[in-house]
Amino acid sequence: MFDLVSFIPRAVMQGVPLLYGCVGEIYTEKSGNLNLGIPGIMYVGAIGGVIGGFFYEQSSLPVNAFLAIGIPLICSVLASFLMGLLFCFLTVTLRANQNVAGLALTTFGVGVGNFFGGSLIKLSGSDVPSIALSTTSSYFSAKLPFAERLGWFGSVFLNYSFLVYLALIVSAVSAWFLKKTRTGLHLRAVGEDPAAADAVGINVSRYKYCATCFGSVIAGLGGLYYIMDYACGVWSNNGFGDRGWLAIALVIFTIWNPGTAIPASFLFGGMYILYLFIPAGTQLANKEIYKMIPYVVTLAVLILVSVRKKRENDPPSSLGLSFFREDR
Repeated sequence: MFDLVSFIPRAVMQGVPLLYGCVGEIYTEKSGNLNLGIPGIMYVGAIGGVIGGFFYEQSSLPVNAFLAIGIPLICSVLASFLMGLLFCFLTVTLRANQNVAGLALTTFGVGVGNFFGGSLIKLSGSDVPSIALSTTSSYFSAKLPFAERLGWFGSVFLNYSFLVYLALIVSAVSAWFLKKTRTGLHLRAVGEDPAAADAVGINVSRYKYCATCFGSVIAGLGGLYYIMDYACGVWSNNGFGDRGWLAIALVIFTIWNPGTAIPASFLFGGMYILYLFIPAGTQLANKEIYKMIPYVVTLAVLILVSVRKKRENDPPSSLGLSFFREDR
């Protein structure tokens, strides 16, 4: 039988990295920047946390929950922020092509992650091509102590780490911020018509920088969560998979709405692991077909959105275009 109580928590945990990446990219695209470097930023955010956690565990400092969480968290935030800053410098200041810059950022991020990851594996003297930060991971993956005593309700709704609840809070607050605040209105104006926004005194470059860097930090937290919680603190090169690309596809699926990103991410997270819960017997070929489900759904959604053209479903009008103030 299909075990729904076991499936839902695993779908949620699988969807949290997608949620972080999706909300981060929504901020970026709302400013008119198309950042295809999200997979690389999530990868760098993950390795940043791993570096911080590794040197903390190797140090002579006494084990402390605040430091075990704070050091990797700060390292991850700084690493992903720098990646966002690099993207903004290329696309906003130098006005480089956003598609090319984003793809280059992904390649660069994966290379940086593999370089430092391989270096840490050598420093640790591991016999396998991976390192395990068990002490740091134990603090990141700590659950609410009373969740297990509440039966299925606790397992489905309360049996998660703090980064899961932080993702929900960030998404909900982002939906409110973009729709209900003056700053959110200015950000959307920059993405829709930067020339008009500039004409009324909005600093277009500053909004693009702030939105893209903040979105990169949020996406980087998705990489940190995946390593420290979902993967139990185990880092192996190229082990992050294609979650960054799915996060970008989710932006279109959610119609650039952070609130919609919550159920959408968990839905895609469920589809990502659905093959583990569908009986396939000895037919391994069927299991490989089941693994294609999230990608087939992504293609179907892109086709559906393209066919059913609605103004409210369109991306920001200036998405992917550089702003030249002299042309105004």
